[in-house]
Amino acid sequence: MNQDPTTDEPGTQPSFVDQNLNDALTAVTAEIGRTDNKASLLAFNGAVIAGLAGSADKHLPVLCLAAGGLAVLALAVSTVLLLLVVLPRLRGTDRASFPHWATCDTQQILAEMNDDRRADRIRVLSQIALPKFQGLGRAIRLSLAAVVLIVLAVLATAVA
Repeated sequence: MNQDPTTDEPGTQPSFVDQNLNDALTAVTAEIGRTDNKASLLAFNGAVIAGLAGSADKHLPVLCLAAGGLAVLALAVSTVLLLLVVLPRLRGTDRASFPHWATCDTQQILAEMNDDRRADRIRVLSQIALPKFQGLGRAIRLSLAAVVLIVLAVLATAVA
């Protein structure tokens, strides 16, 4: 028996590679779920936009209106980014994901299962997760900028 587990082939027993592939696949799948959960900021953005829109017909100082308008714009862009985060990314051309399997018959699926495609799935899922996290980060930064603009608008109203 081979004493160096790093040289074992995936799917053989016991293998660091095999365990690491399983762990990485679980981790990347969980990361995608986390981005979708964090996109619940959509509700925050919607509530703040509604509140700001309700103040639009009032006679407010120009600085307040400008800051409030920029805040609405930032929240609107943030909302679009959050919607893109939760947008499903389906690739039917990749042989390591369910969109491909949906095009296969039972025999083709069984044949596909003869190959260890975990590394391919990790790559595909990582390519899905990375833009989701990048979009989430941008959306959060825009929401934070909107909060600063709202505070500025409130201060402009208090000073006026």
